[in-house]
Amino acid sequence: MFMRTTLTIDDDLAAIMEREGRRKGLTFKELVNSTLRRGLEREEIGGGRAVVKTRPHAFGFKGGIDLDKLNQLVDELEAEEFSKKNRDSS
Repeated sequence: MFMRTTLTIDDDLAAIMEREGRRKGLTFKELVNSTLRRGLEREEIGGGRAVVKTRPHAFGFKGGIDLDKLNQLVDELEAEEFSKKNRDSS
């Protein structure tokens, strides 16, 4: 079974597909089908996502410091500095 449809492809991709088709000796239709097939197989096998590995890092903070509140601390320090500058210039 096959389905005939209209597919709009960006110009840059169409140029790549045409070049690859000539290089591999495939028609545009054959190349589009094989490319879609490979892409869909990858989606099924690996979910199509790259594996991201994170490594822990010791930042050297002392115990009891809430790292989630560092942005709040920065905001408070900036507000204090702003307030001090405004008092001094008055």
